Amino acid sequence: MPVVQILLEHEIRSLISPAEARESVRDGFVKLTRGQVTLPGVINLDLPEHAGEVHVKGAYIHGAPFFSIKEAAGFYRNPDKGLPVGSGMITVFHASTGLLAAVLFDNGFLTELRTAAAGALAADLLARPTIDRIGIVGAGVQARYQLEALLEVRKPHSVRVYGRTPGGARACAEELATRFGLDVRAVATAREAVEGADIVVTVTPSREPIVQPEWIAPGTHITAVGSDGPDKQELAVGVLAKADKVVADRLEQCLRLGEIHHTVAAGVMAAGDVYAELGEVAAGDKPGRTSEAEITVADLTGVGVQDAAVANHVIAAALARGLGRSIEV
Repeated sequence: MPVVQILLEHEIRSLISPAEARESVRDGFVKLTRGQVTLPGVINLDLPEHAGEVHVKGAYIHGAPFFSIKEAAGFYRNPDKGLPVGSGMITVFHASTGLLAAVLFDNGFLTELRTAAAGALAADLLARPTIDRIGIVGAGVQARYQLEALLEVRKPHSVRVYGRTPGGARACAEELATRFGLDVRAVATAREAVEGADIVVTVTPSREPIVQPEWIAPGTHITAVGSDGPDKQELAVGVLAKADKVVADRLEQCLRLGEIHHTVAAGVMAAGDVYAELGEVAAGDKPGRTSEAEITVADLTGVGVQDAAVANHVIAAALARGLGRSIEV
């Protein structure tokens, strides 16, 4: 009978670090740009009456023993019910037979981790090598993951955090200051978080643009993470118009879902104005930042290859360490 490996969140957390996630994601993006990934379209399912959204993504990295399909959800009223906003799981299948190989009950952890890994990869390729300040717009779980991943590739002197509620921003800033021993402070407005920052990260579910072009100084790198649906937008279209280089995680997807989608729809830029996909820069096919003064934007809508890459790492590590439990199905 087929045997399926079951892994729970606490086991999964022990099997992959932020650095390992970043390298897995980098490798996945490089293979994607080289045509070595089979990537289906994203399924977005919105449940507006419950303030919920569900994303289904997956991929097969050619030559890998597995392919993966991931479900991740965000239900924004859950805190009122004493429940986390995010949830999810990844199903892993044998590439040779199509049979189920494993179920990763990660409760959305791998989605958070791989999203932050892509943010750190983008910053490593596009931000100035030496920075003073990071500005984070958004004070949820992903804000925390993004900073943790960023600190592996850049060393800021200070961080400023803006959140929808002052209490949430303060809690996030205090937690990050304690964890990382940094000058992390909450600010009252998004503008205060953005102005003067060398790296700006936006991690909100906003459906109205927050960041304005006049806030952005030469040399700034922006990683936009929240716009993973056609109605979401965190950057005013003028931000991308002002940028010297706009990089998409997956251009075809960003034209439907991301900040690029809104900017092209507004007639401010064309698809051909996008400088590169993230995998092209990671592979060295196109250079990243080439001057101190460049303004760069990475539009990260979340690509299924990221999920497959981290799932492949977790399964390999679990088998090597004998973690998890097997069931016959």
